[in-house]
Amino acid sequence: MENDEDAHCMERLREGDDLALNDLMRRWKEPLVSFCLRSTGNLTDAHEIAQETFVKVYGARKRYRPTATFSTWLFTIANNLCRMRGRWRKRHPEVLDSDRESTTGNEASTVTDPASNSDNADLTRDLDRAIQHLPPDLRAAFVLYELYGKPCREIATIQHCTEKAVERRLARAREQLRSLLESKWAEKAKKG
Repeated sequence: MENDEDAHCMERLREGDDLALNDLMRRWKEPLVSFCLRSTGNLTDAHEIAQETFVKVYGARKRYRPTATFSTWLFTIANNLCRMRGRWRKRHPEVLDSDRESTTGNEASTVTDPASNSDNADLTRDLDRAIQHLPPDLRAAFVLYELYGKPCREIATIQHCTEKAVERRLARAREQLRSLLESKWAEKAKKG
């Protein structure tokens, strides 16, 4: 049903109804910024990439054909832009990350209950930091699968790889996260 609405918005956009982009942005901006934040670890980059994604959607309005779900197409664009931004940052280390935000902000935090105990908040913060230490391909696969519930087939489309490659990336991401978090939480258990 969601894809029908998105396809209808893209059809309206193709026919010249530029306000259809507002409907798409209203529906997809928050999930897109959240994905980009988890992919880049930088709130400013996340917002810029989300905006650039919608610019690309608008630019491709005449060529868009709903061969896959709209969200797959949208996240493919965003994933590619996140990868390009990451490569750019590697080539330009002299650029200061003064706008670098912690992923513990509201956009990235999965703890929403104000009464939740500090261990849950600590675990969420530690998990967010550990996710940022994953290589980009593992990070994107993990975030899309675990946080957005995308099936491996759709992630394979987004990442331009096979489903088997996605499964391997997920397994490697889980193993690396387990390794990073076990040592940290074993120390806390000894102290606590």
